[in-house]
Amino acid sequence: MSNTKDTIAAISTAPGEAGIAIIRISGNKSLEIADKIFLSPSKKKPSLLPANSFAYGHIVDSQGNIIDEAIVLVFRRNHSYTREDVVEIQCHGGRISSKKILTAVIEAGARLAEPGEFTKRAFLNGRLDLIQAEAVIDLIRAQSDLSARLAMEQLEGNVSYCLRMIYDKTLALCADIEASLDFDEDEVPEILSANIVTPLREIITEVEELIKTWDEGRIIREGVLVAIAGKPNVGKSTLLNSLLGYERAIVSEIPGTTRDLIEEQCIIDGIVFRFVDTAGIRESECKIEREGVNRTKNILKRADLILYVAEAPYPLSSDDLALISDFKNKCAIVMNKTDLGIATHGNEIPPEIPSVYTCLIKEKNNGILEIKNMLINMLNVSSQKSIPAVVISERHKQTLTEVLSALKTASSLINTEYDMQVIAAQHIRKACNKLGELLGTTYTEDLLDKIFSKFCLGK
Repeated sequence: MSNTKDTIAAISTAPGEAGIAIIRISGNKSLEIADKIFLSPSKKKPSLLPANSFAYGHIVDSQGNIIDEAIVLVFRRNHSYTREDVVEIQCHGGRISSKKILTAVIEAGARLAEPGEFTKRAFLNGRLDLIQAEAVIDLIRAQSDLSARLAMEQLEGNVSYCLRMIYDKTLALCADIEASLDFDEDEVPEILSANIVTPLREIITEVEELIKTWDEGRIIREGVLVAIAGKPNVGKSTLLNSLLGYERAIVSEIPGTTRDLIEEQCIIDGIVFRFVDTAGIRESECKIEREGVNRTKNILKRADLILYVAEAPYPLSSDDLALISDFKNKCAIVMNKTDLGIATHGNEIPPEIPSVYTCLIKEKNNGILEIKNMLINMLNVSSQKSIPAVVISERHKQTLTEVLSALKTASSLINTEYDMQVIAAQHIRKACNKLGELLGTTYTEDLLDKIFSKFCLGK
């Protein structure tokens, strides 16, 4: 466990060439350390600056040698990111100056911060709850405008508000059932039982509704895994290149060119789509191609959506229809090569399966917009819709599932004999404790380490 009384420091900007680099210092000795290494033309020390102010000067090492010119920003306790005294040093970008300044800061009395330790202190000092703290890393890792908006909604406290309301209701329910257990078995008032049963059912419904938002939250946060599948030489790699807008996969008239999975991503209507070009599905004597087909079958199981590519001049085969049927809840059909004709006989596309007719050769490249619209419609998610209080963390989903199980068990026991009501009370307390873990009102050091270890240094 890290010592929260230490003054910590880290480089908060990404390494490499840039206009500026930022070194962040937080803790009781922040201003004292800044005084040791900062020289200002006005001779005014950082510790004498008012809150939320800055000064220009130079950073020096322990021998008094100038490292770089810099701007020092001062944030006072309770009005900073960590709610501790914070000093941020802005120097020239690049690897050398920032590292030398960080070394000077550490030599002056700070220690190197652990990953996420600044945000961890913001949580421990009450500036953020645990859900808001987790939103920080989601915002940093956001790959699209929509995922950034979602993280910002969580950081602003929308998810926390929903969960805190549920937590408060569950806590009140705990008090009511504990009060009912103070009566003798034959004296529990009927009105008190009603005061427990009705709100318990309401809480169960609210938790269920919140869990339902997990799929949408996961898609926005992590992206949509889309497998591009079909027989060899139907245009799968051409489709990938057309969706991306550049040549990523090798396109050849030779069947079986793609033998491994090729994954790239692009953003459509604010959603990150992770497209995977797969090996053509067929029987083969080639060991490498067989392995490619096996990988294709595995990715089809994992994929959120499947674009099954077939040739428009020919009717779908029984093998095509069998695979489509296996994944009909997440499959769409791309009938390619319409320039060569469209089959008007034989097996028809199942009406419940979305489909698009395309000609993906460079000279025409028809149907890409329709495919993108089809994908968005299949998800029923759009950057234009309002964002609900979405559960966007696997930890949230798992914990809420445990909460729901405990509450449902309590509900099944609440109107039974007295001994069972005692057990029901224990399950409601368990649900309350789990909600506390979710918000961070109760936590273990192991839980905090697990969450904040995912952060980068300097945040």
